Amino acid sequence: MKTWSSAGCGALALYAALMTGAQAAEPDTFKIGGVVSLSGTYGIFGEDMRKGVTVAIEQRGGKVLGKPIQVTWEDDETKPQPAVQKTTRLISDGSQMIFGAVSSASTLAIMNIAKQRKIPHLVTMSADDKITVPGGSRYTFRTSNTLGMEQRMALAYTKEQKLKRIYGVTADYQATRDSWDWYRREAEKAGIEIVGADFPPLGNRDYSSIADKIARSNADGVALFMTGSDAVTMVKQAGQIDLGKTRKIFGPVIADETMAAGVGPTSIGVQSGVRYHFTVDNEPNTAFVEAFRKKYNEYPSAAAGEAYDGMSWWLDVVEKTGSWDKEKWVEAFAGSVRDNSVEGKKIMRACDHQAMQNGLWGVVSAGKAPQPAYVMDIVRVFPPDQVFEPCAG
Repeated sequence: MKTWSSAGCGALALYAALMTGAQAAEPDTFKIGGVVSLSGTYGIFGEDMRKGVTVAIEQRGGKVLGKPIQVTWEDDETKPQPAVQKTTRLISDGSQMIFGAVSSASTLAIMNIAKQRKIPHLVTMSADDKITVPGGSRYTFRTSNTLGMEQRMALAYTKEQKLKRIYGVTADYQATRDSWDWYRREAEKAGIEIVGADFPPLGNRDYSSIADKIARSNADGVALFMTGSDAVTMVKQAGQIDLGKTRKIFGPVIADETMAAGVGPTSIGVQSGVRYHFTVDNEPNTAFVEAFRKKYNEYPSAAAGEAYDGMSWWLDVVEKTGSWDKEKWVEAFAGSVRDNSVEGKKIMRACDHQAMQNGLWGVVSAGKAPQPAYVMDIVRVFPPDQVFEPCAG
């Protein structure tokens, strides 16, 4: 009887130890590491992304899996090396997922770290097609646009406007160069002449000589493959010589309210792909815009809307798993469906971890109070099968 009692006590002690260990494995907080550009060429996007994530977390009471959500933000300065350093530190400090970045170069660098450390990685801004390819990273997911879908919209615009001669200006950056190369090839196949092309460096401050060359060319369209402060500077300096009055200025993702506010009235008429817009008419978007305006007294930008939508989707999926196992989160997100997206229905493709979604195309127009002074007027919606190629491989 004494022997049985000792064995029973030993079993109970082992069970208690295992239970204690299991409880210790459940963290006190859900830690998110945010790596975004708060300075550098794409610094105008990072703060808006942070705002979108903040609203997504607040709308669910600041918790997931019953634990408070804690976000630690880092500035990658729009450079891959700081992005890697800060991502590594965030993971070492216990981040259970990584959110970011803005620059595709930074995102591709973060992808490698996330894959090595088996940490989920959510992308809501970077558009390089190489981020989501068949057989790519198990741990990285993109809920926002690709450059591929945006360049297809830009080509469709070129054809619909019957533009015959294009001058291209492309930021000297691998993702935008790749996008321009695709556009140039497809435009030439359609009989459209490329009359000139320039590749200024990221962060370029003087586009006056390029604008002058365009003005002296016979181009009827100006295709701009750039974004961020580069877009603001280029469009502003083009406006100083009234380039938009004689040529159609457009680009895959050249314009949004942030760009238009930085440029002013000469941005009116510029056409562009749009990644999110506050005027999308559905209940989830109406609720988001209302919450965002209440908190920040402004309309959400494309960067804020995409960040909100992606983070809300991710946290909803994590909640549904009821588990702290990161592998289960990854498995659940692959192939998940977001019926209540602020942009309309989105479907996460398991083959490449890219969200299938509508493509928006808009033109900068004068806003009406209480809207910003300059807004994107959505003039075309492309269904997913028109802007995404089938997943091969």
